[in-house]
Amino acid sequence: MMKVLRAIGRLWLVPVTLVAWEIVTRTAEQPFFPPPSATLARMGEMWLSGPPSHLLLAEQALDDFGPSLARLFGGWALAAVLGVAAGVAIGCSPRLSGYLDPLIHLGRAVPPPLLVPFFLALLKLGTPTQLATIVFGIIWPILINTIDGTRTVDRQHLETARVFGFSTTQRLVKVIVPAAMPKIFAGLRLALSLALILLIIAEIFAGNGGLGYRLLTAQRTYLYTDMWGCLVVLGLLGYLLNSAFLLLERRVLTWHRNARQTT
Repeated sequence: MMKVLRAIGRLWLVPVTLVAWEIVTRTAEQPFFPPPSATLARMGEMWLSGPPSHLLLAEQALDDFGPSLARLFGGWALAAVLGVAAGVAIGCSPRLSGYLDPLIHLGRAVPPPLLVPFFLALLKLGTPTQLATIVFGIIWPILINTIDGTRTVDRQHLETARVFGFSTTQRLVKVIVPAAMPKIFAGLRLALSLALILLIIAEIFAGNGGLGYRLLTAQRTYLYTDMWGCLVVLGLLGYLLNSAFLLLERRVLTWHRNARQTT
């Protein structure tokens, strides 16, 4: 009960902001800034006007959210696999790290949106270009955090594993990767937020469907209520994804928090 009350206490600013937004936009009477009541009504028409058998989701909701979420999670999962695997390998090998560190820092300094034309020329319009943009943009925080987490494993843990006769694979699976998990999760969380941003950029410049394309179409056709509806949904989606990932992180890293509390 106390947790619920604390959550309500933290959310008091949301209705206050909505009321202030409503008053200001109705007073200004600017078509570029519709009131939130009109935006919410339009969001319901676009995405929540379907039959109960489809959880009220309209066909347009499936067309907008389905492709975008598939690209978002697909790009994030691919970057996670590549980033963690490469990060562990580089972090465990000083020689490999010496060769690749300059390339890593060079690659992460390149703004991903600037490579959209390159990916378009290489992969053509559509999902491959969007996935390439997302993966290239978000792999760096995963890779760098994994490398850092792997390098900073307590040497006493490694020596203990050697004393107990752990093989290289066992040390990797049972000691190195678990010890690096907190930093790996930090990189994955940051990458998830960046993936949503790059998804919209990729869908605007190289898409023919999804939330980013819907946002671009609304802007070009002066449907400002639709445009603000897309912006609100993207904000809510980012908040929900971050909250869900934090819950997953707390569950997976329970052992880490318990170990810190006992030390």
